[in-house]
Amino acid sequence: MDKQAILEKQRTYLWPNYLLYYTDPLPLERGEGLYVWDVEGRRYLDFFAGILTTSVGHRHPKVTERVKEQVDKIVHTSTLYPHENTVNLAEKLAEIAPGRLQQSFFTNSGTEANETAIMLAKVYTGQQEVIALRHGYSGRSALAMSLTGISSWRIGGTQVPGIKHAPNAYCYRCPLKLSYPQCGVACAYALEDVIKTSTSGKIAAVLVEPIQGVGGFVTPPPEYFKIVEEITHHYGGLLIVDEVQTGFGRTGTYWFGIEHWDVEPDIMTMAKGIANGFPLGNTMTRPEIAEAMPQAGLTISTFGGNPVSSIAALATIEVLQEEADPGHVAEVGSHLRKGLDALWEKYPVIGEVRGKGLMQGVELVKDRESKEPAPDAVNMLFEETKARGLLIGKGGAYGNVVRVAPPLTATKAHVEEALEILDEAFARVQEAFS
Repeated sequence: MDKQAILEKQRTYLWPNYLLYYTDPLPLERGEGLYVWDVEGRRYLDFFAGILTTSVGHRHPKVTERVKEQVDKIVHTSTLYPHENTVNLAEKLAEIAPGRLQQSFFTNSGTEANETAIMLAKVYTGQQEVIALRHGYSGRSALAMSLTGISSWRIGGTQVPGIKHAPNAYCYRCPLKLSYPQCGVACAYALEDVIKTSTSGKIAAVLVEPIQGVGGFVTPPPEYFKIVEEITHHYGGLLIVDEVQTGFGRTGTYWFGIEHWDVEPDIMTMAKGIANGFPLGNTMTRPEIAEAMPQAGLTISTFGGNPVSSIAALATIEVLQEEADPGHVAEVGSHLRKGLDALWEKYPVIGEVRGKGLMQGVELVKDRESKEPAPDAVNMLFEETKARGLLIGKGGAYGNVVRVAPPLTATKAHVEEALEILDEAFARVQEAFS
């Protein structure tokens, strides 16, 4: 099917609120490694990885072969019947997860993983109130949208009771109008004030992302999560860490992002990069916390951890261990960061570069003094990079953050190719917005 036919059917048969990148949307046909091709045969370097999902690139042979073998055996069993792929995946995750996290409950997406985490925290603590962070994103269900701290992602005024939002650690745009480190990480201590003034004083959980994904790759300072952890436990809550975007070595050095802050979650959620594009979510916790669930009642996930998604996840983790472990990501990510920092020095339209590993955010502003967001500059950059064969992402509460997050199998050569295109594109953007 050609491009126009696809777009016409898109307009006719799909809801109009599908979010499509680019003025002229881009139907993709195939992919291999770090490259994708559109239906007209044009090749693009993929530096957004299907929203941080294709961890080991497109059509990795070790993943596709294992999936094909499983499809020839059985595709679906439901969670009523144990399957070796599911239990082997749970065992593998226990091996690489931080601290004492050991037991998994599989679902289909990050939204469901976060829903499950909140349910577990309420059951275990006997409390109902939950604190999330401003600028955070938790998914698209009613509960997940209520947890989300960005108004544009909360469709229809949905609001589940018992959820409050604390300031996030957005140092570039400090919600408390302070400067780090002179601030003493006041945003972290503000969590306690929210609990004291906006809740009953006893909470079920605090939900955080190590680096806020949709929020624009907002990256807290080193002390932040230790303080949050202490306050959470002081008021009887569990610390839920959402690793949907930061997991599986994405941030470099460690398998999970929260490990950079030397904090052990009580509950950890994951999805996206876990299975290289196959639908799978997971909620992990310690055995003594999971033990609260059987007494609470019945729950099931019909498609959760199905044999095909589970084998895809096992194969993905094996490829990461062999070809793109957290050490590799740290090395290539450092190369990417140096290149982006050089672009910051060259182009004043770039207000800040932040992130870790192969999860780098570039915030664009009209000028560095006012820090006024420049979403139009991001839109122009998208068109310029697309024209040169590079796919990137965007986000942030103000729509002014470029998200650079290639598959974790990216090499320094891929990074150099992307940086060259970004340099050319930023030159055009800077000229237009000067």
